[in-house]
Amino acid sequence: MNKPSTLGTLRASGYEVLPVKEELRRNLIDKLRRRERLFPGILGYEDTVLPQLVNAILARHDVILLGLRGQAKTRIARLLIDLLDEWTPIVKGSEINDNPYHPLSYYAVQLVREMGDETPIEWLHRSERYGEKLATPDVTIADMIGDIDPLKAAHQRLHYSHEGAIHFGIIPRTNRGIFTINELPDLQPRIQVGLFNLLEERDIQIRGFNIRIPLDVMMVFTANPEDYTNRGNIITPLKDRIASQIMTHYPLSMETAIAITEQEAWTARIGEEGVAIPRYFKEIIEQIAFEARKSEFIDQKSGVSARLSTSAMETLISNAERRSIMNGDTIILPRITDLAFVTAGVTGKVELVFEGEQEGMAKVARALVGKAVKEIFKKYFPDPLARERSKPKQERYAQQQAQSAPKKESEYEPVLRWFAEGNITNLSDTMKFDDYFRELSRVPRLRELTVQHMKIAEANRFELASAMEFVLDGLHQHSKLAKEEEFGRPEVTYRDMIGSIFTRPTSSEEEDEEEALRF
Repeated sequence: MNKPSTLGTLRASGYEVLPVKEELRRNLIDKLRRRERLFPGILGYEDTVLPQLVNAILARHDVILLGLRGQAKTRIARLLIDLLDEWTPIVKGSEINDNPYHPLSYYAVQLVREMGDETPIEWLHRSERYGEKLATPDVTIADMIGDIDPLKAAHQRLHYSHEGAIHFGIIPRTNRGIFTINELPDLQPRIQVGLFNLLEERDIQIRGFNIRIPLDVMMVFTANPEDYTNRGNIITPLKDRIASQIMTHYPLSMETAIAITEQEAWTARIGEEGVAIPRYFKEIIEQIAFEARKSEFIDQKSGVSARLSTSAMETLISNAERRSIMNGDTIILPRITDLAFVTAGVTGKVELVFEGEQEGMAKVARALVGKAVKEIFKKYFPDPLARERSKPKQERYAQQQAQSAPKKESEYEPVLRWFAEGNITNLSDTMKFDDYFRELSRVPRLRELTVQHMKIAEANRFELASAMEFVLDGLHQHSKLAKEEEFGRPEVTYRDMIGSIFTRPTSSEEEDEEEALRF
């Protein structure tokens, strides 16, 4: 299709220029009728956030997205441009994307007045109709709205009071488009006041000019519901002028959390057979974030970004990749020992409260990983503490019934008995696979127990070995086995819990770890 290049040919074509909110509304209705997917890449909001956003667009509202960090607020705002027309006409050379039929700027008005139907037209792609600004305390009205430009006045020999001397800010330059202000509370109150007219009267005023420029722009704001940064807040009159307030949230289910991480994490690593991530590892990584979001040591007003899971997953895979390169393995598959390195992707993603600061970031991160392993272990294996947790009446009844019957042995008993006899298991994250598998296979019944509950074929030795270590760590997290590891060293030793207490001196680092696991 040949696009009209002058105002006259544009009029002759019958092209209709709609206000930006009406344009968004029309294209959204078309997508809804065709049942097209809206906002691709946004997961977990299908029944909560997105219906509210659709309603706001249908109502031609400006929007504020309220949510903690890492809840895809900015990504949603950027995806709104998919609802704009692919191309839209503007007066050629216009700074504020002037509508050819109703120009606003001094430049465009003068050009149309002089050239009439011969006024040149250019077409703007929808990707160029989106503007964004991160609110910071140093942002000025001139940045956002505009000011007098002395250089422009001098170059064009204009008086400072001349309309042509105006330098437009970033919002007018997004005229006939979508403009987003991220972290709105960080914007100084006097700058927020400058947005009043834009949201209510739909125009802007610059300096002492008695002219008003009615802009056509959809405003989107993002903010945290709690001002955890202590840098400011949204003034009430501005909040009152934002028509729709939409709350975002973290993933509500494990399935959604895993899908988000799979979408965001970089997993394409070298290896003849590629990367294999067992399902329970994906669940452990997501459970770390779930545990953090309810931990008493972490500031819940700050939030725990979904980026935590992405960083943790990438770190987990990287440690497995490092081992694979060093040992010449054909497949990259994580082990439980790799989880010790996941803390690097966790510590920078959470804010600690006072109690957490007292314990230390590293210790809190290790405790979160341990809790995650414990929680996911219970999804695949029987609870090792089930007997201890049974009610007293049930215990007495069971004892009476068992007096004349042989005692039924716990399925973990052969494993625990072997460690109680003084045996230990030494593992390392850099251990060659054959040595790693051989060391785990020394534990009686461990392989059979793993195959039974994890449904792993014995031929799949790489995955089976990692799952066998998962059993040992699960027993450790349930206080059935002791686990020794020194900070900065990759070696891990599993031994009998009781024997480790009475026969082994405990280092200060091990005492810290045991204390962390009691969180």
